[in-house]
Amino acid sequence: MTEYEILLLLDPDLEEGRQGEVVARVRELVEKASGSWDVHDVWGRRKLAFEIAHKGDGVYHLLQFTCDAGTLDEISRVLRIDDGVLRHMATRRIEGSPARPVAVGAPTREDAEMASPVDGQVEGQIEEEEE
Repeated sequence: MTEYEILLLLDPDLEEGRQGEVVARVRELVEKASGSWDVHDVWGRRKLAFEIAHKGDGVYHLLQFTCDAGTLDEISRVLRIDDGVLRHMATRRIEGSPARPVAVGAPTREDAEMASPVDGQVEGQIEEEEE
């Protein structure tokens, strides 16, 4: 058995009960195939970078579970045909990764300047300030 996670992007017009049904269906498939359900993390409604099916927002759910490859194929098939699912992406979890995703902080202003010099201007400015 392998550890997987699926990031679901659901239609924002779905009622919470219907969203719960989609997640419950995935959980049912995992447990029916003797897999284990680990985490269901609701990220909530977020603005999309571009519209999908004329929707500017989406509701994100992160699902983490353990199952075999055949079960993952069946889950992906079911999610593809569900009209309430705008997108989904399944990935294999790396062994030893944290149980919950860790948000990476943005670089500080000084780090941002040093990491992305434009035509050498920033590097020259930093050297002048140090002298």
